[in-house]
Amino acid sequence: MSRAPRVVTPPAYDLCVAVNYYAPYVSGLTEVAKVVAEGLAARGRSVAVVACRHDPELPLTERLNGVDVYRAPVVAKIGRGLVSPGFPGLVRKVAARSRVLHLHLPMLEAAPLTALSPVPVVSTYHIDLWLPPSPVNRAAMAVTRRSAALALRRSAAVVVNSEDQAAHSELWPVLRSTRRTAIAAPCADRRGGEPRYRETAGTHFGFLGRIVPDKGLTYLLEAFTGIDDPEARLLIGGDYTTVAGGSVIAEVRAAADRDPRIRILGLLGGREIHDFYASTDVFTLPSVAESFGIAQAEAMMCGIPSVTTDLPGGRYPVQATGHGLIVPSRDPAALRHALLEAASWGTERRTAGALRARELFGTESCLDRYAALFDDVSAGGGALLSAAHDDAGKEHAA
Repeated sequence: MSRAPRVVTPPAYDLCVAVNYYAPYVSGLTEVAKVVAEGLAARGRSVAVVACRHDPELPLTERLNGVDVYRAPVVAKIGRGLVSPGFPGLVRKVAARSRVLHLHLPMLEAAPLTALSPVPVVSTYHIDLWLPPSPVNRAAMAVTRRSAALALRRSAAVVVNSEDQAAHSELWPVLRSTRRTAIAAPCADRRGGEPRYRETAGTHFGFLGRIVPDKGLTYLLEAFTGIDDPEARLLIGGDYTTVAGGSVIAEVRAAADRDPRIRILGLLGGREIHDFYASTDVFTLPSVAESFGIAQAEAMMCGIPSVTTDLPGGRYPVQATGHGLIVPSRDPAALRHALLEAASWGTERRTAGALRARELFGTESCLDRYAALFDDVSAGGGALLSAAHDDAGKEHAA
């Protein structure tokens, strides 16, 4: 059995990031960790990421886009969970040579990591863990929830995507008393693509994300197949081969077999994502569990309205910009009606919505706020955190 990579004397880091899954794995949580780590590294900061080696083919250590990545071997997988006995020790070793430890929650190991951390901890709480119903999953959710609660109490600062997400979290009794600040997930400006996925003059509806149960794709498929327009298309992009916890690609393929207007694009990267947005008229995120939805915010930044479900956090980008519609979750009829309504929006409305989205969700403003927060925590300051908490409270009150 392979052993955890030995860290003899790691260089001094400004920031140590701890996350279970890291690139090349793709998810919203992983993307936030990656963009913040690489963005701060590009600004001249020394950054290390400690993750579990979810794929045994990945190296134990490597340098990716200016970031030193350390991976702890995985001995087993239970659903989405990775069993890596060496992960906590590896995090502690690298964190001991860092100014700040940044945790991405939910994470089963969060409680011991904060208890043993030799440096101040900033925890980003992305979402309440959601797993498909089963006795094992219910137990995993309960243990992870408890670990997150302990970690949040011990953190020097807590980041949430929005106050809407925090105030409706099952951990709100804990979150409300933390030194927290709301920082929206970093979103890339994807304008300038080519409409390579367009096939007709009809409306092209788009989904981009992991092809997993919590994204509510079964409801989207039912909604779209009820649209009586032979020129319409549904573009479904995203990973379904390496997703943790299993995929629903079989259901998507079955629907595509019945309806030839549905296109399965698979995992998209680089300029392919720009081209996806350039080919899309209406974006949709029909999730049954969601914390923010980077893909929907990036779509809105391109002028594409988003139809999303009424979930705390996931609805925030639409609420904040007005550039989309919110429908009840698990309601194909309401989703279909909203998709058709958003398709009728004109250029002026789309342009105004795009401007608001870019102002709120651009990557640089996110990096600015994280950098200031890490600096304040590493210096033992409290003024910035208190101000951030006050600002977050005003957002919630509004």
